[in-house]
Amino acid sequence: MKPLLFVFTLFFQFITNGAPQADIVDELAVHFKNGNSREIAKNFSSSIELLIIDQEDVYSKAQSEQILKDFFSKNTPTKISIIHRLNSNPNYRYGIFSLQTKTFKYRVTVTLMRQKTTNVFLITELRIEKD
Repeated sequence: MKPLLFVFTLFFQFITNGAPQADIVDELAVHFKNGNSREIAKNFSSSIELLIIDQEDVYSKAQSEQILKDFFSKNTPTKISIIHRLNSNPNYRYGIFSLQTKTFKYRVTVTLMRQKTTNVFLITELRIEKD
């Protein structure tokens, strides 16, 4: 019985470790749909080129999260769809969403770069423009 348990445990660990991770663009779409600025900000680089409607500049991670939180407080999301994604480059990801809120429809563009030190994709540019 013990050898069978060992084989099962080893097999289960292999499956969970070898399973592909969800695509970052899909994860971000869920967070935008939920208006979850905190979860989105977890994917921010230390500085982000941020354009939200008419406010554009390079901001720190904390400033960007606050600006995004303010956006969601004024624009409650109701629906999101992924219009385009680029995930063929191992060091670069790009996603375009259509975000419907209670008041307006927005086009959200997200650019992510793989960080060499952590091997994780982080948002370097975020644009939210009226559609």
